[in-house]
Amino acid sequence: MSSLPTARTLRRATTGVFASALLVGALAACGDDHETAEKRDPGSTSSSSAKDVKESEKADLTVLAASSLTDVFGEAKKTYEKEHPGITLKFSFAGSQELAAQVRQGAPADAIVTADTKTMDGLKGETGTPAVIAKNRLVIAVGDGNPEKVDNLKDLTDPKLKVVLAAKEVPVGNYSRQVLDKQHLKVKAVSEEPNVRAVLSKVQLGEADAGIVYKTDAATVPDKVDAIDIPDAQNAVASYPAAALKGSKHAEATADFLTWLSGSEAQSILQHAGFQQP
Repeated sequence: MSSLPTARTLRRATTGVFASALLVGALAACGDDHETAEKRDPGSTSSSSAKDVKESEKADLTVLAASSLTDVFGEAKKTYEKEHPGITLKFSFAGSQELAAQVRQGAPADAIVTADTKTMDGLKGETGTPAVIAKNRLVIAVGDGNPEKVDNLKDLTDPKLKVVLAAKEVPVGNYSRQVLDKQHLKVKAVSEEPNVRAVLSKVQLGEADAGIVYKTDAATVPDKVDAIDIPDAQNAVASYPAAALKGSKHAEATADFLTWLSGSEAQSILQHAGFQQP
């Protein structure tokens, strides 16, 4: 004769079934909550990877640049950084020969832009393939109103005139001597400066009557100096090559910036400042 289950046995079974049901319900609820959270914020599960990507796009780029690019690269910086929020551009301006010396001495930088191809060619072992991003021409800078009535290159030979030139090692100094030699003119400079901005400053401050500078430099202070044009047949064309430095720690970001310099937006900024197309 089979025995019937006791009341205690029935209570235990009922309690076990109820507990199992609660556990299943809790697990299902957790699953629903997780699914709901994903629907609310579909990117929540990949937030750490998104942060990693964002961090990888950040870089401080140091660009060594010719002094004559000081103002226009200031404008380029504003535009580029606005469009590339993770990138900060840090420019170091000097005469091209000084920039080349810094590279040879191992100065930490990502790119270099010189005011002549000769200086850049001397850095072949230190850079990638350069690309010319702009061109420029020379003018004679004189005081506001041209008080000494300088009209042309020949006037610079007047011994009574205080003329300042850049040193021959500086691209603008080399170009200046090329145009003077081409016209068989001998000019005795009262000083030789380390970069084009120093030449411009001497004229601007009245420490010199005239100096040969780039057209774009004279245009930065139109209320303080006048620019006397040099005819194209007598002039020299300055080329500005840009290249990445092989020691750069941000090769991809540097390449992107150099590509941008050759693009339409940067070219518009350069040409607005008076530079010519490459």
